[in-house]
Amino acid sequence: MNRLPALPACCTPLRADWPLPFALPGSVWLSTDFSPTQLAADDFARSAITMPASIQRSVAKRQAEFLAGRLCARAALLQLDGTCTVPAIGEDRAPVWPAHISGAITHSNGRAGALVALKSEWQGLGIDLEKLLSTERAQRLAKEILTPDERLRMAAVPAEQIALLVTLTFSVKESLFKALFPLVQKRFYFEHAEVLGWAEDGHVRLRLLTDLSPEWQHGRELDAQFCLFEGQVLSVVAIKAGTPSAA
Repeated sequence: MNRLPALPACCTPLRADWPLPFALPGSVWLSTDFSPTQLAADDFARSAITMPASIQRSVAKRQAEFLAGRLCARAALLQLDGTCTVPAIGEDRAPVWPAHISGAITHSNGRAGALVALKSEWQGLGIDLEKLLSTERAQRLAKEILTPDERLRMAAVPAEQIALLVTLTFSVKESLFKALFPLVQKRFYFEHAEVLGWAEDGHVRLRLLTDLSPEWQHGRELDAQFCLFEGQVLSVVAIKAGTPSAA
């Protein structure tokens, strides 16, 4: 087993505790807290992680979150099957995973995490972490994030749950994109999927509102899950290998 460099001071020890309600057998999840103010000039070099040109031009916060996410991803890959690599940034800005791997990276508000699995077990993985919106901001952003039908359903939600609903909808659609884009190679946006329902146990039901491929067409439904993770909303969309083309 390869030994990885010591973690930089800007990142806390990696954690493997799975915070979501439903396990994903065969997957590896690792997370860390990161502090941009503790990022040192040589942290990338000492961590044996190349800083892409686009990240070199970024502010300390972006550099720290990129480093933290890649540290989680590299360690998760090593734990999964001994692969020791750092996902590069693709032309679409998404991580480039080894051909036999499904994976996703997320970071928000001082926390980063990576989820990986073999494609033979999970053909698509999407994960997203979002700071919980305030009620006022959630109401303001609802028209940008929610479809008309979702906004109609929001009207029946208690006022104290609106912030969670809008944040959850944003997050789970981000996770959906991360899980499906590598499979369909077609971009889609908030208006192209809807949350049909969600439960306090963490279960979410989604439906596509556009055709993405012969297998992923308008009306296709799939499950997601979420939790409140240290004051943030964490969501996952996981597509099992061998999932039939019709819901």
